[in-house]
Amino acid sequence: MKREVLGLADLKELQRELNLRRRLEEERLERIAAARRLADQERRIFELTIGPVTPLPDAKRYEHLIEPPSPEPRQREADERAVLLQALSDDFDVETLLETDETLSFRRPEISIEVVRKLRRGHWALQAQLDLHGLRRDQAREALGHFIHESKRRGLRCVRVVHGKGHGSPGREPVLKSRVRRWLVQKVEVLAFVQARASDGGAGALMVLLA
Repeated sequence: MKREVLGLADLKELQRELNLRRRLEEERLERIAAARRLADQERRIFELTIGPVTPLPDAKRYEHLIEPPSPEPRQREADERAVLLQALSDDFDVETLLETDETLSFRRPEISIEVVRKLRRGHWALQAQLDLHGLRRDQAREALGHFIHESKRRGLRCVRVVHGKGHGSPGREPVLKSRVRRWLVQKVEVLAFVQARASDGGAGALMVLLA
């Protein structure tokens, strides 16, 4: 289950989509006009080459102009697929490369400890959420990668990832909790994360700050 809070970033994304649709429509109309101009030029060249001609009687035929196909952003789509397929290792050792504390907070070396404090206090408004409850490990890893990529693409800064507390897992161990931390650390879009406040999910969720 995903819950999103509409904000300025969502409005900007909607405006970009509307601008893109309008630009594509303008390009389509321009291609049609260009095809008509080309047909007129070819007709004129034919007349100049052959000489005077007598038009055939109007048979009420309709001329179908062939519209060139719309360009497809295949390279961009390939790049996005490559990002989504980027491997997130379950064996990534967080402790050897990055510092974490007992509350599962994390920050990149260039991020100050004050940023972590602000994230923990709820300084940034929550803009989107991903709930991983009920997902198997591979499903959760793919969903998390897609969620982070899409959130970054949309310009979101603060999101929440709910991994659960493990009460429904064998042995009541939080299976996804440690894995989500490893996966997030491997995502370059992630600047920092902290364990959520009790009102936001507590030990069952992480507040994530994106670049």
